[in-house]
Amino acid sequence: MKIWDKGIAVDQKIEQFTVGRDRELDLYLAPFDVQASRAQANMLAAAGLLTAAENAQLQQGLEELQQQLDAGTFVIEPEYEDVHSKIEAYLTEQFGDAGKKIHTARSRNDQVLTALQLFIKDYCRRTASLTLELVEVLLTKAEAHQTDLMPGYTHFQAAMPSSFGLWFSAYAEHLLLDLSLFEAAYAVADQNPLGSGAGFGSSFPIDRLQTTRELGFGSLAVSSVGAQMLRGKTERTLAFALAGMAATLAKMAYDLVLYNSQDLAFVELPAAFTTGSSIMPHKKNPDVFELIRGRCQVLQALPNTLLLATAGLPSGYHRDFQLLKETLFGPMTQLLDILDIVLFALPELRIKPDLLKQTKYDAVFSVENINQLIQAGVPFREAYRQVGRAVEDGSYEPHREFQTTHLGSVHNLGLAEIRGKVARFRAGSRLGGAQASS
Repeated sequence: MKIWDKGIAVDQKIEQFTVGRDRELDLYLAPFDVQASRAQANMLAAAGLLTAAENAQLQQGLEELQQQLDAGTFVIEPEYEDVHSKIEAYLTEQFGDAGKKIHTARSRNDQVLTALQLFIKDYCRRTASLTLELVEVLLTKAEAHQTDLMPGYTHFQAAMPSSFGLWFSAYAEHLLLDLSLFEAAYAVADQNPLGSGAGFGSSFPIDRLQTTRELGFGSLAVSSVGAQMLRGKTERTLAFALAGMAATLAKMAYDLVLYNSQDLAFVELPAAFTTGSSIMPHKKNPDVFELIRGRCQVLQALPNTLLLATAGLPSGYHRDFQLLKETLFGPMTQLLDILDIVLFALPELRIKPDLLKQTKYDAVFSVENINQLIQAGVPFREAYRQVGRAVEDGSYEPHREFQTTHLGSVHNLGLAEIRGKVARFRAGSRLGGAQASS
């Protein structure tokens, strides 16, 4: 069954190519197409295009489909082109003419786009929920290890004293920044395109504000042409959010791979979280963080892929947009999986204490030696040269006792301030307190 079928047979090979993976990928969209179809039927009834009895039948059928989705029994059989044709066919089989009327004043263009907008909104909320959970884990670790010093590195050279508290809190704060990109993606997805039809509206007296309210959209995509232009824009905006968070997680994973090495030995994963070698029995490889790093590096290419897929297209719908589902849906799932495994592994990370007592890190205290001379009245540039000469001629002795006071430093992490950012995000963002619907 094809919702565009006019009785003309389509070559089977052409059909197979044009359908692609839609039957598989549309399972992501199925609950949202059911949700949008509920609102569509209610609006048609309010506009006098369905009777109350017909609307009741459609609502019953859509509830049955939702129950199939909840039970995991919903299937898009080969005779259906996509989820949209499957749902309409089910309603028609169950209720006859009422099912045939559900598509009144609706095109597959705005039907697909509405399901996508709802799906991406839900995904942004799910991602935000996991991310905020990870932020809390990082802040808890930061608080627990704020006095555990470690060498800070620049240019892969031990540079100055840092702490695990400073390291954990840095990633907590940056994940909050990444959520601002998901806020932008949510804002683009929070526009209701339903009723824009094929991009030119309808002559029926439909009420697009009614469906906007019922579907929980923040606003209506007013122009029917502009509503269709959301296809591609919404996916690209989300792709930038995915890539931004992936960059942060890749950096954190790379740090941990380095910190877990025997040469640095800053942290240790439990043996059950590592893998071994087929020839070297001593190996305990941090594969989980290596795979996180690798997958996140691949995710960072996503915006470019989507940009190339949609580059130069004029306004209106084009079948090119079908490819965006295949390009985007897999990476969306991967990021959720990555967040889940980080949440599982990070709390078990063991921190090595007393790292800076090792003589190989004596030089990281050189700035403190300079500061001590400055406090004794020596100008900075002269103090710098004195300590530099001492390091070179071997007379340098580290000044290990130091105390930082400014906000965001080793001894003043500013965790309360970062938690304040979390609280403001939860209170002020549409992602902060909302729960995902699936």
